[in-house]
Amino acid sequence: MIGGAEMLLRELADGLAARGWSVDVLTGCARDHFGEAHWYAPGETDLPHGARLVRFPSVTSRSRASRVLGNQRLDRGDGLDARAAYRWLNDDVRVPGLFEYMVDHGREYRAIVAAPYLYWTTVATATAVPERTVVLPCLHDEPTAGLPVYDAMFRDARGCWFLTEPEADFARQRWPDLTEHAVVGAGVRVPDGYDPEGFRARFGIEGPFVLYAGRREAGKGFEQLVEWFAASAAHVPAPLRLVVAGPGPAPIPDAAAPFVVDVGALSERDRDDAMAAARALVQPSSNESFSRTMMEAWLAGTFVLANGESAVSHWHCRRSGAGAVYRDETEFATWVRQIADPGWSVASDAGRAYVLREYTWPVVLDRVEARLDEWFPIGDGS
Repeated sequence: MIGGAEMLLRELADGLAARGWSVDVLTGCARDHFGEAHWYAPGETDLPHGARLVRFPSVTSRSRASRVLGNQRLDRGDGLDARAAYRWLNDDVRVPGLFEYMVDHGREYRAIVAAPYLYWTTVATATAVPERTVVLPCLHDEPTAGLPVYDAMFRDARGCWFLTEPEADFARQRWPDLTEHAVVGAGVRVPDGYDPEGFRARFGIEGPFVLYAGRREAGKGFEQLVEWFAASAAHVPAPLRLVVAGPGPAPIPDAAAPFVVDVGALSERDRDDAMAAARALVQPSSNESFSRTMMEAWLAGTFVLANGESAVSHWHCRRSGAGAVYRDETEFATWVRQIADPGWSVASDAGRAYVLREYTWPVVLDRVEARLDEWFPIGDGS
């Protein structure tokens, strides 16, 4: 699992299967949208919790050069017309067999949940079986959300499930004719316990640190975080380091190397223990639809410092009473000085209580089942 949307769908499928639903997970053979299309073999597999996994061959038959050029245009804010946007969508990984299966068998399902909004598979599913499709978009304010290829999906799908109120607010602004929708949230696993000193011992980390957990890429605010942290930490009297965890290489400039510790991809146990060991979790992304790592930090009783440009992160911090936001480098540096102070401590039960109340899987699955029963009642032909 390399992303929050993938983890969300897997745990949603497992949770519904464990509650007695008959669940098929329909996907392709690519491991991600960066590499080869044939990482996994096509075919069927029974998953541990009772769901059935079906993989269809993925293809990348088109040159991705125009997608790269399209991304550059989007990053500049130029936008794409309908023809260029469809070309951009089809230059990514496609799963033609999945679309054909949906055309032939999609109406045999009571409901189909497709996520996230961005990819070919979700658009193809909603095109084939709109009246059965619930889009779980994992949406945020980004250039791709303005592309016309998504307009019909958000208008014609049976419904949308959002993870937070700010995500739903943005969707309503972007698509005034948005289909019926509900905020169901996302579930997180509650660890049985934490061993912060065990994490320190296993990775040789001494002294106070703040934690970043996630993909180490510019789109997640990682590069700016490293730059700002190094500049701030160099001027605080008490030592404080940034521990970064996640898949893939971490681009750390030489000037920042003395202040940053890269522990790579962590197991669930190590990640949980790291959350408890940290003085704070930093969430630098401006584009979030939920932020699983913030929930994991709060379950561990750890303070969260988040990028205030993210409406979702700001909303969570305000509702939980267990976090704060920064809006520029000066505010970030002020927080680094506070967190580095040996006497600083804001650990509380407020964040944990917030997550237990709103975002455990039993709570979220109750919401999901309520929407399924409301939108797809037995006897309506499903």
